[in-house]
Amino acid sequence: MPVRPIENLAKRKPTGGKRIPYRGRRAYEADSYPIETTLGSDEVIKKRVRGGNIKLSLKKTSYANVLDPSTKKVKKVKILKVIKNPANRDYERRGVITKGAIIETELGTAKVMSRPGQDGVVNSILIK
Repeated sequence: MPVRPIENLAKRKPTGGKRIPYRGRRAYEADSYPIETTLGSDEVIKKRVRGGNIKLSLKKTSYANVLDPSTKKVKKVKILKVIKNPANRDYERRGVITKGAIIETELGTAKVMSRPGQDGVVNSILIK
């Protein structure tokens, strides 16, 4: 997994000379690839983050928590398909679920309000 270089240390000087880093990389500077949540049997990834905390990420899911604004009730329902994803047209084709994606559920169409790749859950609001 590639590590993002330290700010300005990988660049050259205005004269064209090579700049030598004054220190190595730190653990908090390490980056990771985005986890793109797709439809399928539930698959959760546990990541150790700064401070020793654990962050859950959804790799695959088949259920979403859907809020019905008229009744103010939340139900766990099955996701049928991803209709639209304004974040990326490629995500739309591949069926990747991100925040803002429109999904088809058993209750109807819903808009995703959580970030499944970072929150580890799909929360959405029913669209009338």
